[in-house]
Amino acid sequence: PLALGAFATGLLCAAATGWIKASTRIKEDTVMGIVFTGLFALGLVLFTKVETDAHLNHILFGNILGIERADMIQTVTASTLTLVVVLLMRRDLMIFCFDPAQARAIGLNTGLLYYVLLSLLAGTVVASLQAVGIILVVAMLVTPGCTARLLTDRFDRMLLLAAGSSVLATCAGVYASFFINGSTGACIVLAQAALFMLAFVFGPKHGLLAARRAA
Repeated sequence: PLALGAFATGLLCAAATGWIKASTRIKEDTVMGIVFTGLFALGLVLFTKVETDAHLNHILFGNILGIERADMIQTVTASTLTLVVVLLMRRDLMIFCFDPAQARAIGLNTGLLYYVLLSLLAGTVVASLQAVGIILVVAMLVTPGCTARLLTDRFDRMLLLAAGSSVLATCAGVYASFFINGSTGACIVLAQAALFMLAFVFGPKHGLLAARRAA
């Protein structure tokens, strides 16, 4: 029930973000911040009023060591669905993301693509709740892509590097949390941040050292 409610709310967040952006001149990142924080606050209020076995700390910061079979099925299902949609709509999504004007010019339904992306984002967030929680999931959504962007200009390689850095950071974070007796979700995010810093400094094309050599 919690996962279904979170997914439904995620879709509502995506729809509300798209509608407000289309109806006003407010920037998309501002709209997402307003809608996300508003629904997040509403969720916290409802959580305090509804009896549930879920622990608030696990929702906020995750509990990857407490993952059950149902959670694994949920995560695998969401991941598989996202991967299939991205592979099937890869070219259309690439054109829409990098050149929306060109996408409209060749007749692509940019409105549909926009909501597809937001829906995939909502599903990914819900699938990540058990691992790192709602607060740290933002870092796991943004950091792998940024890390991969510093390492390559090829989109296909970027996808593989982003996924690979996520897996590596997850394994390293879980392993480190045993030794420091810290939050597993936080350790995963710290490991991902460490990979980003390595790419930022030593990236072959866009790293700090490469930029200095080119200058």
